[in-house]
Amino acid sequence: MAAAPSRSRGDYDHLIKLLLIGDSGVGKSCLLLRFSDDTFTTSFITTIGYRLSIDFKVRTVELDGKRVKLQIWDTAGQERFRTITTAYYRGAMGILLVYDVTDESSFNNIRNWIRNIEQHASDNVNKILVGNKVDMDAKRVVSTAQGQKLADEYGIKFFETSAKTNQNVEQVFFTIARDIKQRLTETVAAAAEPPTIQISRPDPDQPNPTSRWSSCCNT
Repeated sequence: MAAAPSRSRGDYDHLIKLLLIGDSGVGKSCLLLRFSDDTFTTSFITTIGYRLSIDFKVRTVELDGKRVKLQIWDTAGQERFRTITTAYYRGAMGILLVYDVTDESSFNNIRNWIRNIEQHASDNVNKILVGNKVDMDAKRVVSTAQGQKLADEYGIKFFETSAKTNQNVEQVFFTIARDIKQRLTETVAAAAEPPTIQISRPDPDQPNPTSRWSSCCNT
Protein backbone atom coordinates (compact mmCIF):
# COMPACT_ATOMS: atom_id res chain seq x y z
CA MET A 1 0.00 0.00 0.00
CA ALA A 2 1.14 3.59 -0.59
CA ALA A 3 2.67 5.42 2.31
CA ALA A 4 0.73 8.34 3.72
CA PRO A 5 1.67 11.68 2.11
CA SER A 6 4.26 13.65 4.02
CA ARG A 7 2.90 16.91 5.38
CA SER A 8 6.06 18.75 6.35
CA ARG A 9 9.59 19.12 5.07
CA GLY A 10 10.87 17.25 8.12
CA ASP A 11 9.05 14.08 7.02
CA TYR A 12 11.31 13.47 4.03
CA ASP A 13 14.87 14.01 2.85
CA HIS A 14 14.18 14.53 -0.85
CA LEU A 15 11.16 15.73 -2.85
CA ILE A 16 11.11 14.36 -6.39
CA LYS A 17 8.63 15.35 -9.10
CA LEU A 18 7.99 12.71 -11.76
CA LEU A 19 6.01 13.03 -14.97
CA LEU A 20 4.24 10.28 -16.94
CA ILE A 21 3.98 11.02 -20.65
CA GLY A 22 2.97 9.05 -23.72
CA ASP A 23 0.05 8.57 -26.07
CA SER A 24 -3.52 8.32 -24.82
CA GLY A 25 -4.55 4.84 -23.76
CA VAL A 26 -1.08 3.41 -23.05
CA GLY A 27 -1.89 2.96 -19.36
CA LYS A 28 -0.18 5.92 -17.69
CA SER A 29 -2.99 6.42 -15.17
CA CYS A 30 -3.15 2.70 -14.43
CA LEU A 31 0.59 2.64 -13.71
CA LEU A 32 0.21 5.64 -11.43
CA LEU A 33 -2.66 4.14 -9.45
CA ARG A 34 -0.96 0.76 -9.19
CA PHE A 35 2.17 2.37 -7.72
CA SER A 36 0.47 4.92 -5.48
CA ASP A 37 -2.60 2.99 -4.27
CA ASP A 38 -1.89 -0.60 -5.35
CA THR A 39 -5.14 -0.68 -7.31
CA PHE A 40 -6.06 -1.38 -10.93
CA THR A 41 -9.02 -0.15 -12.92
CA THR A 42 -9.94 0.12 -16.58
CA SER A 43 -12.47 2.89 -15.99
CA PHE A 44 -10.09 5.47 -17.49
CA ILE A 45 -10.84 4.19 -21.00
CA THR A 46 -13.17 6.67 -22.70
CA THR A 47 -14.72 7.03 -26.14
CA ILE A 48 -13.46 10.57 -26.66
CA GLY A 49 -9.86 9.64 -25.90
CA TYR A 50 -9.03 11.98 -23.04
CA ARG A 51 -9.96 12.85 -19.47
CA LEU A 52 -9.04 15.35 -16.78
CA SER A 53 -9.65 13.41 -13.55
CA ILE A 54 -6.16 13.04 -12.03
CA ASP A 55 -3.54 15.70 -11.44
CA PHE A 56 -0.97 13.91 -9.33
CA LYS A 57 -0.42 11.30 -6.64
CA VAL A 58 2.07 11.22 -3.78
CA ARG A 59 3.94 8.31 -2.27
CA THR A 60 6.81 8.48 0.20
CA VAL A 61 9.36 5.67 -0.01
CA GLU A 62 12.68 4.82 1.58
CA LEU A 63 15.74 4.65 -0.64
CA ASP A 64 19.18 3.82 0.74
CA GLY A 65 18.21 5.00 4.21
CA LYS A 66 16.62 8.25 2.98
CA ARG A 67 12.93 9.12 2.89
CA VAL A 68 11.99 10.25 -0.59
CA LYS A 69 8.65 11.91 -1.34
CA LEU A 70 7.55 11.17 -4.90
CA GLN A 71 5.08 13.59 -6.48
CA ILE A 72 3.93 11.83 -9.64
CA TRP A 73 2.05 13.80 -12.29
CA ASP A 74 -0.24 12.14 -14.81
CA THR A 75 -0.59 13.92 -18.16
CA ALA A 76 -3.86 12.24 -19.16
CA GLY A 77 -6.13 14.78 -20.82
CA GLN A 78 -3.21 16.71 -22.29
CA GLU A 79 -1.59 14.27 -24.71
CA ARG A 80 -4.34 14.28 -27.33
CA PHE A 81 -3.65 17.89 -28.24
CA ARG A 82 0.10 17.92 -27.50
CA THR A 83 -0.48 20.71 -24.97
CA ILE A 84 2.22 19.51 -22.56
CA THR A 85 4.51 22.50 -22.57
CA THR A 86 7.00 24.25 -20.35
CA ALA A 87 4.50 24.86 -17.54
CA TYR A 88 3.82 21.13 -17.18
CA TYR A 89 7.49 20.16 -17.39
CA ARG A 90 8.63 22.84 -14.95
CA GLY A 91 10.34 21.27 -11.96
CA ALA A 92 10.12 17.72 -13.30
CA MET A 93 13.21 15.77 -12.23
CA GLY A 94 12.28 12.52 -13.96
CA ILE A 95 10.06 11.53 -16.88
CA LEU A 96 8.58 8.11 -17.61
CA LEU A 97 7.99 7.66 -21.34
CA VAL A 98 5.20 5.10 -21.65
CA TYR A 99 4.03 3.14 -24.69
CA ASP A 100 1.69 0.18 -25.16
CA VAL A 101 3.38 -3.01 -26.41
CA THR A 102 0.15 -3.85 -28.29
CA ASP A 103 0.11 -0.48 -30.08
CA GLU A 104 2.97 0.15 -32.51
CA SER A 105 1.90 3.74 -33.10
CA SER A 106 2.36 4.58 -29.42
CA PHE A 107 5.87 3.12 -29.63
CA ASN A 108 6.77 5.07 -32.76
CA ASN A 109 5.52 8.28 -31.13
CA ILE A 110 8.07 7.96 -28.31
CA ARG A 111 10.52 9.85 -30.53
CA ASN A 112 8.04 12.73 -30.75
CA TRP A 113 7.67 12.76 -26.98
CA ILE A 114 11.44 12.84 -26.55
CA ARG A 115 11.63 15.83 -28.90
CA ASN A 116 8.95 17.47 -26.76
CA ILE A 117 11.06 16.83 -23.66
CA GLU A 118 14.13 18.29 -25.33
CA GLN A 119 12.17 21.45 -26.15
CA HIS A 120 10.53 22.02 -22.77
CA ALA A 121 12.20 20.07 -19.95
CA SER A 122 15.48 20.79 -18.19
CA ASP A 123 18.62 19.41 -19.79
CA ASN A 124 19.51 17.11 -16.90
CA VAL A 125 16.08 15.52 -16.43
CA ASN A 126 16.21 11.74 -15.92
CA LYS A 127 14.25 9.63 -18.40
CA ILE A 128 13.15 6.00 -18.45
CA LEU A 129 11.34 4.06 -21.19
CA VAL A 130 8.36 1.91 -20.20
CA GLY A 131 6.63 -0.66 -22.39
CA ASN A 132 3.28 -1.29 -20.69
CA LYS A 133 0.57 -3.98 -20.98
CA VAL A 134 2.91 -6.99 -21.24
CA ASP A 135 0.10 -9.10 -19.75
CA MET A 136 -1.54 -8.89 -23.20
CA ASP A 137 1.17 -11.01 -24.80
CA ALA A 138 -1.11 -12.48 -27.47
CA LYS A 139 -1.67 -8.98 -28.85
CA ARG A 140 1.94 -7.80 -28.56
CA VAL A 141 3.33 -6.07 -31.66
CA VAL A 142 6.39 -4.35 -30.16
CA SER A 143 9.10 -6.77 -29.06
CA THR A 144 11.29 -6.42 -26.00
CA ALA A 145 14.30 -6.13 -28.32
CA GLN A 146 12.72 -3.14 -30.10
CA GLY A 147 12.12 -1.37 -26.82
CA GLN A 148 15.65 -2.04 -25.59
CA LYS A 149 17.14 -0.83 -28.88
CA LEU A 150 15.24 2.46 -28.65
CA ALA A 151 16.28 2.94 -25.03
CA ASP A 152 19.91 2.25 -25.92
CA GLU A 153 19.71 4.80 -28.73
CA TYR A 154 18.82 7.53 -26.25
CA GLY A 155 20.99 6.20 -23.44
CA ILE A 156 18.12 5.60 -21.02
CA LYS A 157 16.94 2.63 -18.95
CA PHE A 158 14.11 0.38 -20.13
CA PHE A 159 11.44 -1.70 -18.40
CA GLU A 160 8.41 -3.63 -19.56
CA THR A 161 5.47 -3.47 -17.17
CA SER A 162 1.92 -4.52 -16.51
CA ALA A 163 -0.22 -2.28 -14.36
CA LYS A 164 -2.79 -5.09 -14.29
CA THR A 165 -0.48 -7.74 -12.79
CA ASN A 166 1.89 -5.27 -11.10
CA GLN A 167 4.85 -6.61 -13.09
CA ASN A 168 7.89 -4.33 -12.71
CA VAL A 169 5.79 -1.32 -11.64
CA GLU A 170 7.61 -0.85 -8.34
CA GLN A 171 10.96 -1.42 -10.04
CA VAL A 172 10.36 1.33 -12.60
CA PHE A 173 9.50 4.03 -10.08
CA PHE A 174 12.17 2.98 -7.60
CA THR A 175 14.83 2.88 -10.33
CA ILE A 176 14.22 6.38 -11.63
CA ALA A 177 13.80 7.75 -8.10
CA ARG A 178 17.12 6.22 -7.03
CA ASP A 179 18.89 7.62 -10.10
CA ILE A 180 17.51 11.10 -9.40
CA LYS A 181 18.44 10.91 -5.72
CA GLN A 182 21.98 9.96 -6.67
CA ARG A 183 22.18 12.87 -9.13
CA LEU A 184 20.91 15.32 -6.52
CA THR A 185 23.37 14.00 -3.93
CA GLU A 186 26.28 14.33 -6.34
CA THR A 187 25.22 17.86 -7.30
CA VAL A 188 25.08 18.96 -3.66
CA ALA A 189 28.44 17.34 -2.93
CA ALA A 190 30.07 19.04 -5.91
CA ALA A 191 28.69 22.43 -4.87
CA ALA A 192 30.05 21.96 -1.34
CA GLU A 193 33.61 21.27 -2.47
CA PRO A 194 35.91 24.28 -1.91
CA PRO A 195 37.66 25.64 -5.00
CA THR A 196 41.20 24.37 -5.46
CA ILE A 197 44.22 26.32 -6.64
CA GLN A 198 46.88 24.36 -8.43
CA ILE A 199 50.40 25.64 -7.83
CA SER A 200 53.00 24.40 -10.28
CA ARG A 201 56.53 23.87 -9.11
CA PRO A 202 59.20 25.87 -11.01
CA ASP A 203 61.28 24.01 -13.56
CA PRO A 204 64.93 24.18 -12.46
CA ASP A 205 66.06 23.92 -16.09
CA GLN A 206 64.25 27.13 -17.04
CA PRO A 207 65.99 30.50 -16.45
CA ASN A 208 64.52 32.70 -13.72
CA PRO A 209 63.25 35.89 -15.40
CA THR A 210 63.54 37.80 -12.12
CA SER A 211 67.19 36.89 -11.80
CA ARG A 212 67.92 38.06 -15.35
CA TRP A 213 66.23 41.39 -14.71
CA SER A 214 68.14 41.93 -11.48
CA SER A 215 71.44 41.08 -13.16
CA CYS A 216 70.75 43.48 -15.99
CA CYS A 217 69.97 46.33 -13.64
CA ASN A 218 73.16 45.76 -11.65
CA THR A 219 75.50 46.11 -14.64
